Amino acid sequence: MSAWGWLKAPVFAALFAALPAQAQQGFHDDGGRAVTLPARVARVWPAGPPAEVLVYVLAPEKLAGFIRPLSEAARPYFPERYAALPALGRLTGRGNSTNLETVVKAAPDVILDVGTLGPSYVSLADRVQDQTHIPYVLLGGSLADTPALLRRAGAILGVPDRAETLARYTQQALDEVRARVASVPAGDRPKAYIARGPRGLETDVQGSINSETLDFMGARNVVAAGTGAGNLADVSMEQVLAWQPEFVFTIDRDFVASVATDPAWQGVAAVRDRHVYLVPHEPYGWIDDPPGPNRIIGVRWLAKLLYPRLFPEDLRPETKRFYELFYQQSPSDAQLQELLGPPG
Repeated sequence: MSAWGWLKAPVFAALFAALPAQAQQGFHDDGGRAVTLPARVARVWPAGPPAEVLVYVLAPEKLAGFIRPLSEAARPYFPERYAALPALGRLTGRGNSTNLETVVKAAPDVILDVGTLGPSYVSLADRVQDQTHIPYVLLGGSLADTPALLRRAGAILGVPDRAETLARYTQQALDEVRARVASVPAGDRPKAYIARGPRGLETDVQGSINSETLDFMGARNVVAAGTGAGNLADVSMEQVLAWQPEFVFTIDRDFVASVATDPAWQGVAAVRDRHVYLVPHEPYGWIDDPPGPNRIIGVRWLAKLLYPRLFPEDLRPETKRFYELFYQQSPSDAQLQELLGPPG
């Protein structure tokens, strides 16, 4: 059954009776829906990974749990009290793995979903809210609008001061990178490709929320909009060879381990010039996975790789600052080396 499938009325009636009554306030979400929120939000159920990141960076004490169990690699990047949060399962998107009865039993004050908005997400939100009587909020999650997203979510969660601190950091980072990259003529901007999967032939489409970090950098994503049916596309080796990306970015360690010796990839410029990079992804990905506020440090990382003369700074101090501010735990020297490689 899908996450919004009908549940038995007696089950819901018993569960609703246990929910506390709270003062309420009106709110219009980014899906154009009128939502009645409790005056105080103490517990949030994230519908998908971007919402998980957003709630965690703003108010981790209000996060009901993670979408999926933390990996052993990701766990050390969280303070222990938060690393112990349960795995909830996914309510929206591909592979939803929880159900509404589980959500209602957890008694969150709000269900939050963040990302691309469209009729299917609005319909799902309405159905879930109607069946559970739990306010369901949709917020747009574009990279450029991340400062506004942080402020809007901070108001919902009752943490406006922290939201303002993160929003100002984010705006400064985006403005700084945008200003420097603006000096590069369009024809001089590198061609890039995002490789997914062990063969590297699933990819992010230009203009999609998954490709936003690359697009923001002014890099020319070789996978044009419309290549696939949605945000992701399956492509052929022949297409990659025809596109000749100068940079390849991936989150798949198996692909990184094999690409240098895979005969099929030897004719690609990025492989020949050793411009294939494993994207840092602990505790969250730096350019995607998921498309949330975690991408802000990825903007700086990409800028340094794509335009090294414009971004000569050592990224290690800024990485520590970002992790301390957003994840509330400074990375160790060993963790920095894992993320960025040896100093210098």
